[in-house]
Amino acid sequence: MSRYVLVAYGHAFGTLTTALLALLFERKNESKISLPVCVNIFFLGLFGALLRTTYYAGMEYTSSNFASAMGNLAPATTFVLAILCRMEKLEIKKCSGQAKIGGTVVSFAGATLMILYKGITVLSLHLPHTKKLRSQSNVFIKQDWIKGSFMLLIHCLSTALLYILQAKTLNKYPAPISLTSLSCLVGTAITTVVAAIIDHRASSWRLSWNIALVAILYSGIMIFGITVYIQMMVIRKKGPVFVTAFRPLATMLVAVMGVLILGEALYLGSVVGAILIIAGLYAILWGKEEEKRNTLPKHAVVLVDNSIKEKPEK
Repeated sequence: MSRYVLVAYGHAFGTLTTALLALLFERKNESKISLPVCVNIFFLGLFGALLRTTYYAGMEYTSSNFASAMGNLAPATTFVLAILCRMEKLEIKKCSGQAKIGGTVVSFAGATLMILYKGITVLSLHLPHTKKLRSQSNVFIKQDWIKGSFMLLIHCLSTALLYILQAKTLNKYPAPISLTSLSCLVGTAITTVVAAIIDHRASSWRLSWNIALVAILYSGIMIFGITVYIQMMVIRKKGPVFVTAFRPLATMLVAVMGVLILGEALYLGSVVGAILIIAGLYAILWGKEEEKRNTLPKHAVVLVDNSIKEKPEK
């Protein structure tokens, strides 16, 4: 199935899903949509369409393992953009600031290693039903590995921009379900026009009872609808950097499922690069937590100690 058509259908089903949820849970929403919010919604739809299209392209040119591992570069990219947008603080002289910088450098080094070095095969299952698929995809990977890596880098940048913009928009329009529905609606319009221009065959838009329909429904309901809404809720409470902390878990799950279901091979460069990206990610998160701990007011600690001393013994 054309990835452009898949993205367009996914946005359409995501719009329907989140519109229904907004009707159920945010009917009493009194937030007004101003002109700046409309502009942000347009760019949310644009970045959402861009990141999903480039992700599918990058996964097609490389593999699902590689694409998921490269997605772990998004936290470091989000952190850099958050500093530039003054949403994150960076104090170079403190250990927390040094951990953030070091984690960012290590993450980018891991991504570079994954792009430039494949190495030996670490794990590969010779499954009968995947032998032909694997032999065909290996030739494709050798030809378009760099091209797919470039697409995934664009995906990471688009993801970071999306998180930053979501955080800023939620401050002006605190209705995450409605905001998700509106951004999906804009994404539907953009992706439908692009898909119609690139792939204007009527057969490409025809749906049947097969795995393509399952992919469209899952993509629209879970990814474009519910997942984006959950991300907005977490961003609203914890910030855009925190929401990316669980990306390594997806990489581990995709690696296992890719080997078992798709018959994909794990290469040494991908494993080492993924480890470096994950290590850099948690260095950034440690720096954030250390920074929060150091900014806790001293009088709050005194009050806590006094409350403990004054507590009567039972």
